[in-house]
Amino acid sequence: MALKDSLQKSMVGLFPEKLGLRFLEASKEMLSAEIEVTRDLCTLPGRLHGGAIMALADTLGAYGAFLNLPEGHSTTTIESKTNFFSAGVEGGKVVATATAVHLGRSTMVWQTRVERDDGKLVAIVIQTQMVLSPG
Repeated sequence: MALKDSLQKSMVGLFPEKLGLRFLEASKEMLSAEIEVTRDLCTLPGRLHGGAIMALADTLGAYGAFLNLPEGHSTTTIESKTNFFSAGVEGGKVVATATAVHLGRSTMVWQTRVERDDGKLVAIVIQTQMVLSPG
């Protein structure tokens, strides 16, 4: 089973599945996924809610960190910064690509670029994941 398929299966019944997240690619250094901009994810009519954008990016960064954890360790987001540039538009999709910036022993940093399906930049998110030891 491809890594992206395994990750997709792991979120059954969880929030990312409710968001409609679909993995497109996955490796230990880069993940990409898309969501459809549906009315129930909008804040103003026709405009994707910023929280949906942040949730998409946070999910990718967390999964990326998870893929790089030592056995028995876990992770949690300790910081996330989002810059918004344009809106996701209802009826379209947004595609997020997360890349590893730093893969350390105690923290990992991921940058996620979110774009509309027409290529226009929606947001850039930088998040720090803490590596948690077992126990």
